[in-house]
Amino acid sequence: MKLLTIQQIRLAMLSFLFSIFISAAWAEENHEQSTNLIELAAIMLRDGHSDRAILALQGVDLEDEDTDLARFYTLQGLAFMNLHDFVAAKDSFQSAIANGQQEKTIYVYLAQVNFSLKNYQETIQAISEAGQLINNYPALFAIKARAYWQLEETEQAINTLNEAEQLFPDDYRFLKQKVFYFVELELYHEAAKLGRKYLSLSHANAEDYVAIGNALRLSKTYQEAANILEIARLQYPNNDVVAKLLAHVYLDQDKLNSAAFILEQAAMLNSELLSEAAEIYRRAGRFHKALTLNEAISDQKVKLKQRLSILLALKRFELVANMESALYRNGLLDDQHVRYALAYAFFSTGRHTDANEHLDNLTDADLFRRGIELRRLMEICKTEPWQCT
Repeated sequence: MKLLTIQQIRLAMLSFLFSIFISAAWAEENHEQSTNLIELAAIMLRDGHSDRAILALQGVDLEDEDTDLARFYTLQGLAFMNLHDFVAAKDSFQSAIANGQQEKTIYVYLAQVNFSLKNYQETIQAISEAGQLINNYPALFAIKARAYWQLEETEQAINTLNEAEQLFPDDYRFLKQKVFYFVELELYHEAAKLGRKYLSLSHANAEDYVAIGNALRLSKTYQEAANILEIARLQYPNNDVVAKLLAHVYLDQDKLNSAAFILEQAAMLNSELLSEAAEIYRRAGRFHKALTLNEAISDQKVKLKQRLSILLALKRFELVANMESALYRNGLLDDQHVRYALAYAFFSTGRHTDANEHLDNLTDADLFRRGIELRRLMEICKTEPWQCT
């Protein structure tokens, strides 16, 4: 075996020491680069560039034992959460916890992500892990209540909102949330009571007035429902839902003219409400007013069917009979009730042959029986015409 010379040994030792130095320098540089990328990602997140933050984090060396993995996964989770990739965000936050993330805020993020994923039990667990930090985040109480509600643990949901009201007495979202829950539970009187309280304390929007007005309506507190919805109508004159609900409150009390008038006014901004207003005027016996509104309806099928019913109520049978071609063009003769109405108009104007043609097309059992009776009357008119004058 050939022995190495002293010179060769020295060269080997120098080479070894140099390689150690290079490795150490490379490791230091790589660690510094990873640290810089994590800091860069944090800045990008702060500036709202979540996609760029993810790209920066992809350059981090996760094998380096000095890399702050807890911070890395936390930042990555926040970036994914901002981009609505909640599955990836959840995995990242869990990895952050597994790698020593001690900040309780991580559970706040985890609760939000789990709620977005409809993991309601995990949402509640994450909020529990957040401990006293929840007292700094009123929204977490709302999320927790909704999670309990989705799990059909209604008592826990209401208790959570009660606790939140005590902690945040000037935050009326919890009172509002309870109103909606009581409505869903069909506890209308309690919902109405809380609703009145909410409207008196907060800056309510149209949706709030509608929810509370509807609760009062369902609890049959019609006058108070009308009072609240009239206020809403003044504040939100362009809101169709407010107008329609107020009209229905009046309909519930058989105040047909009031209901029709409200819809007529609303129809000035939304012509789709014209047919409903005209129909209520028809039901109220104000046929000529109904006809006036009917003229402005753009949907021909709706317009013709409604006009047919109004003219029948006015016993203007000749005008009904004259609608035959228009009804045919719009495909309305496929409706057997329209067929029978037209047959009756022809009978009433003495055009029995035309009446029979339409009666021949009836297959509905009830209308068929009526058709038989109408044919019987036509036979009487033939033999005893004085009875049909």
